[in-house]
Amino acid sequence: MIARGAVVALTLAGLGLVGLGAWAGATRLTAQKVTYVAGPAPVRPVRTGPPAPAEFQDELERLARAYGDPMGIAVTDLSAGWTAAVAGNERFPQQSVSKLWVALAVLQAVDEGRLSLDRTVTMGSQDRSVFYQPLTRRIRGPRGALDITIADLLRHALIESDNAANDMLIREVGGPGVVTRTLAAKGLAGLSLGGTERDVQTRTAGLTWKPEYGATWIFKQARAQLPDAVRDQALAGYLADPPDGATPIGIVTALTALTEGKLLSKASTDFMLELMGEARTGTMRLRGGLAPGWALAHKTGTGPDWRGASVGINDVGLLTAPDGHTYAVAVMIRQTTRPASVRHALMRNVTRAVAAQWQTGGFSAQTQTAN
Repeated sequence: MIARGAVVALTLAGLGLVGLGAWAGATRLTAQKVTYVAGPAPVRPVRTGPPAPAEFQDELERLARAYGDPMGIAVTDLSAGWTAAVAGNERFPQQSVSKLWVALAVLQAVDEGRLSLDRTVTMGSQDRSVFYQPLTRRIRGPRGALDITIADLLRHALIESDNAANDMLIREVGGPGVVTRTLAAKGLAGLSLGGTERDVQTRTAGLTWKPEYGATWIFKQARAQLPDAVRDQALAGYLADPPDGATPIGIVTALTALTEGKLLSKASTDFMLELMGEARTGTMRLRGGLAPGWALAHKTGTGPDWRGASVGINDVGLLTAPDGHTYAVAVMIRQTTRPASVRHALMRNVTRAVAAQWQTGGFSAQTQTAN
């Protein structure tokens, strides 16, 4: 792991040639990482509890070393109270993981009577976002409209990771500042939102949001016309101090508090965990390592690709053993040139390491180095 404040060198990935489509307008074929300088240290969550099992901690460190690129892992045993972590207090881009905290703020508003799950809101063409937003296909034409409940917006945001649904929820709860204040009021450190998806994603690309970018092809066309240096600078700024940054320990601390009923009413807690359990994204990440009888309630995050490298590749959630024993898990990759198959193998091996810890207190041949 690169020390805080150090400049991350502009390195070649050593992966050979990559597809031309991985870097629009590029003249080189070798994958590269964008140079950035790490930003300020985050506020660390206050944690108490026994030390993590040494063998399990060693296994997480081994998996991180084998992967190679900067990443963080945190695992909390909800019953025993210990947390094992690698770079657990480093800030990583969340991308769509931050949808969890939007949902938390919305359900807090429901608990307080400021919102109701059956409230109907209207989405129009002006409410389109960027990238993945299948919900907006139901808005026909510039004057089209879609009536939808808060509950259904939550379903689309957490189950499908729909960006337009998430941005509508931010609007309905009162804006990004309300989400930030909710996290602070609940004492959740090491978490942030950064704004709506459309604002965060356009800034990360080096653009400023315009309503026409709601047509994703227009956004991608505008992004492709930017000079490479502009995109480099924008992405470097994002990596140095991600507005949607979070620490792995901050995330598992929040997931633990959620599961223990310390953040929301029982009805809201159950609803949020139910939606996380139905998530359809990331089937080859943490979920891909599940053994029979295990369950996962989770949220993934996937950031942009640039110069053959990917940013903000994450999966966080709650792994539950056949006997109900639950672990909060966060795996976060800041910037990587490793292929998707290797990223997925890393996350699956974290799941398998948790299962091995639960079953035997040791590690079996089912956990294999991701390389």
